[in-house]
Amino acid sequence: MTDCNPLATPAAVIQPVSQSTDPFHNPTHYRRLAGALQYLTITRPDLSYAVNRLCQFMHTPTEEHWGLLKRVLRYIKGTLDYGLRISPSRSSDIHAYSDSNWAGCSVYRKSTSGYAVFLGSNLVLWVSRKQRTVARSSTETEYKGLADVCAEVTWELRLSASTPPTLWCDNLGATYLCANPVFHARTKHVEVDYHFVQDKVSSGEFQVHFVSTKDQLTDIFTKSLPAAHFGILRDKFNVVCHQPCA
Repeated sequence: MTDCNPLATPAAVIQPVSQSTDPFHNPTHYRRLAGALQYLTITRPDLSYAVNRLCQFMHTPTEEHWGLLKRVLRYIKGTLDYGLRISPSRSSDIHAYSDSNWAGCSVYRKSTSGYAVFLGSNLVLWVSRKQRTVARSSTETEYKGLADVCAEVTWELRLSASTPPTLWCDNLGATYLCANPVFHARTKHVEVDYHFVQDKVSSGEFQVHFVSTKDQLTDIFTKSLPAAHFGILRDKFNVVCHQPCA
């Protein structure tokens, strides 16, 4: 792949992953490369969604999955000098964005969740992962995502901030659930997540606010995006070129 043509995004917008019956001839090679890409996501959050998707097929990779992996390598070829920039920040406030792609998996209809946690202006935590269970509504899958980021901030970032951490979500139903217990009677299947997040909000430890879909940063962790939108979100995460770029 040294002389391959670079691409602007690591995942194609119109190419969903399916259960192809044509197995890849060298699954060990696939696993080795996919595993290596996992290490690269430590400083390249822009790769998280594509790499997470590839790693879901480690057990039986197909020729289609191999083609998707090579696409990621072509994207990396064009962004070799990119990495996450950490810079001094005047603020120590914590802001977290949570998003989910409801039933985005075309094979098992499980949802993909993603979140990004900022400490001041710096991205410090991020995740893209498939949810373990099938969600029966978009509100349920979004609320599961909120519970995940709430737990992550609680356990990983034990900092004394001047204001409670703010969680941003683009699903109105999920944001209403955080403050309105009346909705609980219709969502008993997410009872544990409900109590966890609602207790944090009612005690003042967290604030949950609605953010419009066009301002949702974590779309990059839950779905394939067009090149222009992908580039905008990558810049907002401070994934930048550290060398003079052409």
